[in-house]
Amino acid sequence: MTKPKRTAKPTGSAADFIPPRPTLTKLRAAAQHCRGCDLYTCGTQTVFGEGPSRARVLVVGEQPGDAEDKAGRPFVGPSGKLLDRAFDAAGIDRDDVYVTNAVKHFKWAKDANAKRRIHKTPNAGEIRACRPWLEQEIAIVKPEVIVCLGATAAKSLLGKSFSVMRSRGVAVKTELADVAFATVHPSAVLRAPSDERARAEKMFIADMRKVGRYLEKLDGGARKAKRAEPRTRKLSAWSTTAHRSGTSSESTRSSRG
Repeated sequence: MTKPKRTAKPTGSAADFIPPRPTLTKLRAAAQHCRGCDLYTCGTQTVFGEGPSRARVLVVGEQPGDAEDKAGRPFVGPSGKLLDRAFDAAGIDRDDVYVTNAVKHFKWAKDANAKRRIHKTPNAGEIRACRPWLEQEIAIVKPEVIVCLGATAAKSLLGKSFSVMRSRGVAVKTELADVAFATVHPSAVLRAPSDERARAEKMFIADMRKVGRYLEKLDGGARKAKRAEPRTRKLSAWSTTAHRSGTSSESTRSSRG
């Protein structure tokens, strides 16, 4: 994989790197060469989203962390492990979740007293430059629910005035999916003081359970609608009258879009 030269000038938008007739595979490959903003000079590699192309839930974080930057995969570090525990507690199948970030490169600064890299919040220009990748991911996956983790992701998708602390765990209408939910980023839970961490984790899991209950409600509505459908009359074995197949013509989730 050839990375863009670090001396190359940023173009100002990831839109300049979107391939024709995009798929997740094509987007992931094209993103490795992105220089829409100057963060490509900072991160080790582009960390693109990961998950099924028809996931019911699309989770958006802020940016990859140190572990994700090294692995080239989203949510594989401590925050990802907490997120997985929350999915399990909420009854959300991890295999039906697509995870990504508003910004695809790790923005960091050196710790003056140690070798570790310290996370820095991406600025508005960097978030705006990276947004075309996220828009393409959402357009292809077509999730039923979007979950925004933290203020950066929430403001990017739900508007600058959106407040996670005022609206956490609340279903919000959006043009991007059926609904969106917002909660804190799991890294914020892990950074909480030791005497507050258990409560912070409990609240985070409670927010994810609201997402799980929303999905269960959708499933229940679908089952009720199916039971309400008129049953197809069974034809006599000797009938030669032309008839429709008993297979439903209703689109399944795998054929959406």
